[in-house]
Amino acid sequence: MALMIGALIAHGVAPGPMPASGKPESFRGVIASMWVGDVMLVVLNLPSVGIWVKLLSVPFEYLYPLILVPCAIGTCTLSATLFDVWPLIGFEALGYIFLKLGCEPASLIMSVILGPMMEEIFRRAIFLARGHFTNFVTRPISLGLLVLSLVALVAVSMSAIGKVREQAFEE
Repeated sequence: MALMIGALIAHGVAPGPMPASGKPESFRGVIASMWVGDVMLVVLNLPSVGIWVKLLSVPFEYLYPLILVPCAIGTCTLSATLFDVWPLIGFEALGYIFLKLGCEPASLIMSVILGPMMEEIFRRAIFLARGHFTNFVTRPISLGLLVLSLVALVAVSMSAIGKVREQAFEE
């Protein structure tokens, strides 16, 4: 759902009830295409369920390069240069680091989707405050949200540090 909302935002469609009431024919087209896609997935995937189950038994060390090579080839074919492969390798390394740190991919996807909206709202808040950041700590609601965010960040950090310490003591 988050990816779908992100795709809608990327194409300039504001998610919510407005697409259904503002342009009902295009909304019906999207719903109809989803139905057709679901039927095609069922028809194509039912015969190949055994293959997908066997694919789950392939070790990650072998599966990862089999996924990475087509991604690199697709990246090269988009602009016909090898320069675009370097950011791909960089983001792959970043993803590996996030995987080793135990970060959830859902939160990263939500940050990519909600990041531009949060930037815009932050710009508006700074504009309304005439460039002063003090409004974030002088207003009770914003101060409360900042403190709550800080407490949540500290709690998650302490939990992660505790797990690392437990593992170190076990070894």
